[in-house]
Amino acid sequence: MNIAAVSTARPTHYYDQDQLLAAFEAMWAMQHHNPRRVAQLHKAVRVGGRHLALPMEAYDDLDFTAANRAFIDVGTDLAAQAVSKALADAGLEPTDVDALYFASVTGISAPSIDALLVNRLGLRNDVKRVPIFGLGCVAGAAGTARLADYLKGHTDGVAVLVCVELCSLTLQRKDLSIPNLIASGLFGDGAAAVVAVGADHASAQATSGPRIVDTESRFYPDTERVMGWDIGTTGFSIVLSADVPRMVEEHARADVDGFLAKHGLTRDDIHTWVCHTGGPKVLQAFETSLELEDNALELSWKSLENVGNLSSASVLHVLADTLSERRPPPGTYGVMMAMGPGFCAEMLLLEWS
Repeated sequence: MNIAAVSTARPTHYYDQDQLLAAFEAMWAMQHHNPRRVAQLHKAVRVGGRHLALPMEAYDDLDFTAANRAFIDVGTDLAAQAVSKALADAGLEPTDVDALYFASVTGISAPSIDALLVNRLGLRNDVKRVPIFGLGCVAGAAGTARLADYLKGHTDGVAVLVCVELCSLTLQRKDLSIPNLIASGLFGDGAAAVVAVGADHASAQATSGPRIVDTESRFYPDTERVMGWDIGTTGFSIVLSADVPRMVEEHARADVDGFLAKHGLTRDDIHTWVCHTGGPKVLQAFETSLELEDNALELSWKSLENVGNLSSASVLHVLADTLSERRPPPGTYGVMMAMGPGFCAEMLLLEWS
């Protein structure tokens, strides 16, 4: 199965990090005993600016109900933009789509946003829909892997993944914990879509993206509190342990080596690395654990600086940038990798065309 196209979409409201920091400092000035700590944490994440679902002033009196309504409205718009562009880039129509996967962890909708896209985009009424909630940062890679699983059994099919994350709508204004302060400086808003076709589809040999050679999942037992949400009356409260980089350092090398060995490959055979923009410490942990060259994750670092961590959509933004800015030579291999709540990892072996 081949990736035919990858597209991204982001809200029009963009603010640089200094603008956002000033707003947070003003909001927490009377609550936080050390306002300079907020600035230190925001600068440490090395984000230059972020897109927000709403204009900055709209967040002043946003409760959970209003935030979730905005998630549905803005999220559906962004999802429609991303899917429409990806299908157009792949030379396909909405009626060509056999399966639609939707991933998010920053809002709740029933019917889910994938259902709202059926009428919006004119998808077939027999399209197979698979909404995914709870995978967080790993969902971009995991969802792409699930496309590959589907297309193994539907070799002439077309499958689409769309990820939408509006992290700004989850902000907890009264939470002065370190995880929430970090999250307020790290996470941004955006969407991304992947179109993939089966090996026997008419366009399989003409796709511009890589072939998905194989995928592998890893779950690490007893790590449920490493990353996730506590969900209550005020909405989504971040669970973000300092153990995240350590999990990468402890597991990434062995997991990747074992995965590649099944195909007679080693890390030296990998030309391109597409890694989730989890934050500076996470990217540094990937570099250290996988013994990567200095510029191997340059596009991940660039994406982190430009738009922040977009949770599930992040790794797909890096994949899109790889295709548009640094297309690997045909016949070379790549690894796409992300980690997220569970705690878990997802790996894909790619062969570039």
